[in-house]
Amino acid sequence: MSAQFPAATDHDHGRQASHEVAPGEIAVGVVIGRASENFDFFVYGIASALVFPKVFFPFADPLTGALYSFAIFALAFVVRPLGTALSMQVQRRWSRGTKLTVALFMLGVATAGIAFLPGYANLGGTAIVLLALLRMLQGMAMGGSWDGLPSLLAMNAPKHKRGWYAMLGQLGAPVGFIVAAALFAYLIASLAPADFYAWGWRYPFYAAFAINVVALFARLRLVVAPEYAQEMGQRELEPVPLRELVEVKGRHVVIGAFAPLASYALFHIVTIFPLSWVLLFAQQSIVSLLWVQVLGGFLAIGGVLASGMIADRFGRIPTLGGLALAIAMFSGFAPTLLGGGELAQDAFILLGFLLLGLSYGQSSGAVTRNFGPRYRYTGAALSTDFAWLIGAAFAPLLVLWLCANFGLAFLGAYLLSGAISTFLALLVHQRIKRAEAQA
Repeated sequence: MSAQFPAATDHDHGRQASHEVAPGEIAVGVVIGRASENFDFFVYGIASALVFPKVFFPFADPLTGALYSFAIFALAFVVRPLGTALSMQVQRRWSRGTKLTVALFMLGVATAGIAFLPGYANLGGTAIVLLALLRMLQGMAMGGSWDGLPSLLAMNAPKHKRGWYAMLGQLGAPVGFIVAAALFAYLIASLAPADFYAWGWRYPFYAAFAINVVALFARLRLVVAPEYAQEMGQRELEPVPLRELVEVKGRHVVIGAFAPLASYALFHIVTIFPLSWVLLFAQQSIVSLLWVQVLGGFLAIGGVLASGMIADRFGRIPTLGGLALAIAMFSGFAPTLLGGGELAQDAFILLGFLLLGLSYGQSSGAVTRNFGPRYRYTGAALSTDFAWLIGAAFAPLLVLWLCANFGLAFLGAYLLSGAISTFLALLVHQRIKRAEAQA
């Protein structure tokens, strides 16, 4: 990727630009950053399904322990908007580099803290409280890790390549999941169960801490470089007061939160929930399932890449709507697949990951142009936070409880609700665009 973005012009931004920014370097920074963050979160998510019910909730039956574990899993998404709000204040007072350093330091501390945290057998209820606090710290850190590089990519991308550049940042999720799932599969297969639950599960958290250190320096190298800081300023990718954002662009924050829900509803349904369901109610080996999910992760990478080409051919909004329709169709037979034998469960995983890659590739930023230059930086971050909270935070908890008590049909209902939310948000988005064009 040797081409370069053209520098902003005086006509567009009222400032003189003297540097050009290489898109290849931004893309590398975006992928490294998102992959490291997602590795952290998937390590925790997989442990929530496979480890924490036994280590932190041994007093409960397996289903109740899993539900308790998923309740704590959701806490990170609940506090994430608060992390975004506080980090924006840090950036306005100090700098983007300071904000990113603080956020990734918090993420590393929380992840390492979980790695060293004794279980319920040693600390009792205090262990659960500390796990919840560390999980919330992870969520605060994720909110603060927004660096604006995906928006910079999107705003500088050629018009006919916007879909391609938009999907680059989304590659971090399947990459992070592949590494996390493969590491857990290896440890479970290599260790005796007693050793894995005593100390083996902690190794992925140690690895996550080390990856965070590498990712921090890789991203800081970009964020604090003068040419990137200058380009961010020229593109007005700076934080604005949240009250002003809500007053001026509040409806666009809501639309931005609901537009990607078809993808976000699917996100934890094919990554975290199946591990718990199979462990509790099916006969398939967890190691086998994890390796199928690793294969699914590679399908998701292919889907993310394909989404860029599809979006550039047909448009990002039609692509998002079309994939919401595909997810709605998938919701009709997803319960039958997951409730079937091992082959059917594998088909559920692989089809789900492919749809996830195709939809997730364009789920971020499809409607953020509505914010305009001044509000795009803060608006994109906040709408993404609420999308995760509404669509994905409680998915493992809610779907596991519903399916365990009322049947797998509720799995399909949950996915269908996400698809309907996306359709409605895109319809509102189109109406607002037409109204603003006629004004």
